[in-house]
Amino acid sequence: MSIEFIAKYVFAKTIVIDEGYADEIFWQADIKFEDLDESTFLRELAWVVLSSGMKERIVRNLFGMISDCFYNWESAELIVDNKDNCFHEAIRFFKNKPKISAIIRSAHNINSLGFLQIKKNIRKNPIETLREFPYIGPITVYHLAKNIGLPLAKPDRHLTRIANMEGYSDVQKFCRDISKTSGDSVPVVDIVLWRFATIETDYLNVLSGIDTDYGILK
Repeated sequence: MSIEFIAKYVFAKTIVIDEGYADEIFWQADIKFEDLDESTFLRELAWVVLSSGMKERIVRNLFGMISDCFYNWESAELIVDNKDNCFHEAIRFFKNKPKISAIIRSAHNINSLGFLQIKKNIRKNPIETLREFPYIGPITVYHLAKNIGLPLAKPDRHLTRIANMEGYSDVQKFCRDISKTSGDSVPVVDIVLWRFATIETDYLNVLSGIDTDYGILK
């Protein structure tokens, strides 16, 4: 990892903080897999399912109301016992039946196997275990993994393009290298670069145009 790109990463992080997204960085930095409980897992799983293929802003605006429909993710058992009510209430706010159904099916899986066993399985085989949940695909599985505290990055199109620009074909290695040099965790590196890309629509040219000696655009 070049010192020049670390300077660019610091520049991107500064922009993200200045634009009012420091709380996202702090939230991601505080997540520890060992602290993961059933309620948090249900919430993050639902967030990733709903976010798949949608703008983050839309899901964020609706997520509080949807959470109410699922008893604020108190437990998988409570959702399963009231699955019809959860479905009919949630579909009023989020009219995507497959996604709402996927959340209920996930709650059923967690309730059947038990959260503690699922957590053990995730610890042993994280990607394989998380992929067993409905609507969790080969890219979104990394979104879920980082959101529950695993040291992984989501290889979405933004992060992939930035990594490729720096000569990396592997997003995970790219973020690990930044992490080792910057001191930020891999998920924090992910969220900084992702958020920067949503702020700066021409993010590749902006990053490539930064004069690392002065921290300004060339």
